[in-house]
Amino acid sequence: MAEPLNKKQKRAHYREAQKENAISALPRKKFYRQRAHANVFSDHHLIYPKTPDHMDWSTYFPAFVAAVDPTTLPRSAEYSQPNTTNPPVRKLTKEVEVVDIGCGFGGLLVALAPVLPDTLLLGMEIRTSVAEYVEHRITALRAQNPGTGLYQNIGCLRANTMKFLPNFFRKGQLTKAFICFPDPHFKHRKHKARIVSTTLNSEYAYVLRPGGVVYTITDVEDLHHWMVQHLEAHPSFERISDEEQEADPCVAIMKTETEESKKVERNKGQKFIALFRRIEDPPW
Repeated sequence: MAEPLNKKQKRAHYREAQKENAISALPRKKFYRQRAHANVFSDHHLIYPKTPDHMDWSTYFPAFVAAVDPTTLPRSAEYSQPNTTNPPVRKLTKEVEVVDIGCGFGGLLVALAPVLPDTLLLGMEIRTSVAEYVEHRITALRAQNPGTGLYQNIGCLRANTMKFLPNFFRKGQLTKAFICFPDPHFKHRKHKARIVSTTLNSEYAYVLRPGGVVYTITDVEDLHHWMVQHLEAHPSFERISDEEQEADPCVAIMKTETEESKKVERNKGQKFIALFRRIEDPPW
């Protein structure tokens, strides 16, 4: 008689079945649980493109793959990891324009998909199991809505945005970047791991086009003041007024549809929001 599976084996078995069978039922979170914190300075086993031109988005957005002659495509050149195969890069009919940094279980992506149907949105998540959950969730939602085009415009990949954001996006490619309920890293010595900082803000300025917006939300007031202070101090950003902020439909979705926002709502906590616009670079 076979021994019963332990929790780890059950999770692995469930996730493998979800992946192989393309099950249309939404995945269950309990099989994808992972500790909330990940060391962003660790050398994770990540695959990332050498440059944005080497990134093949076709597996994330198959409905938007451009029909071109494959013999004219460049090779998917040297990736940062050795022994990686180099298939031809398959171009899309449009570029990714919206990114959810640290997308968690994908609540914001799923909610924004029908609101921005003509825009490609990408979730970036460093935790392996959580990123896998979002991938399976998107696959299931697409299977549940055949022929409608719903959820074809969202994707998720495992990535460390603190290290490799410019590897994925060209200068001025993005129109929106969401930073929702990031890890507050309360200890002073951990502040260097916060997702908003002087150095990282320059990377956000690089990938956002003029007029693009950084959306921030947190339930930690100290972190809110930190993000406001650092983004206001950056010469490439200006804070958006409260009136304009409240009129933005993405703000209402951000406040209510992420898993963290729902948890804060249940606990009757506060939510602190600030939006910042990428301004034009001065003439040289």
